[in-house]
Amino acid sequence: MTRDAQEVVVVIGSGSIGLAIARRVGAGRTVVLADHSERAATAAAERLSGEGYDVTTRVTDASEQDAVEALADAAVALGPVTQVVHTAGVSPTQATIERILHVDLLGTAFVLDAFARVVAPGGAGIVIASMAGHRESPYAPEIERALATTETSQLLALPFLQPDQVGSTVHAYALSKRANSLRVQTAAAAWGKRGARVNAVSPGVIITPLALDELSGPRGEWFEQVRKVSAAGRFGTPDEVADTAAFLLGRQAGFITGADLLMDGGVTAALRTGELRVP
Repeated sequence: MTRDAQEVVVVIGSGSIGLAIARRVGAGRTVVLADHSERAATAAAERLSGEGYDVTTRVTDASEQDAVEALADAAVALGPVTQVVHTAGVSPTQATIERILHVDLLGTAFVLDAFARVVAPGGAGIVIASMAGHRESPYAPEIERALATTETSQLLALPFLQPDQVGSTVHAYALSKRANSLRVQTAAAAWGKRGARVNAVSPGVIITPLALDELSGPRGEWFEQVRKVSAAGRFGTPDEVADTAAFLLGRQAGFITGADLLMDGGVTAALRTGELRVP
């Protein structure tokens, strides 16, 4: 790496939110776009390249530790890694309990660990969690503590994360997203030792292909009720998530780390007041 190497922003997940954030923070930087699908990564990179961004791709399954570690090493070989954006995930309609726990929960822990050792001083990271992590929380103190502090290699051995104990993909997703928030909070200490920050954003229903799968699935009627009773009265857009992420990644948020910013249009508020019920 040369002294004048261009800054690197790593975006894990080439979906609508990942691309929106890449557009907001990628200008003038090398964008490393990682996805488990080579086809999806290539298509997304072609779109960004056609808009003037400097993009390289890497096939990465976030649920595989070796793959995530290799991604971190490849990124830092290109230049100082100043921003890390983790958006990869699967939804309750798309995956089994086991796959949700491996991708959404364990995969996020792998990303936080891997980039804690390579992120540049002054750098920042973002994990896209979900309002689902606020829906059933807080859990019992011992569960919260275990999700926050258990060694990554032992996370899926926790008794309450066994598929027969989790019960459903909806609960698996909620547990995983709560774990994201808690892991970001504890990871902030490790990232801080490198002079870097890391935060989470917990969006509500953002119109993406993943969300459309949910809206057309068995819980579609509940999501329509969500739209009606939320304070915003609508669903969100990827650009709105990108604006929030850009703020947390930028200098204006220099005193914010280990935080989870809930941006759900008032859905959690409706749950707390009883206007909306969990299906």
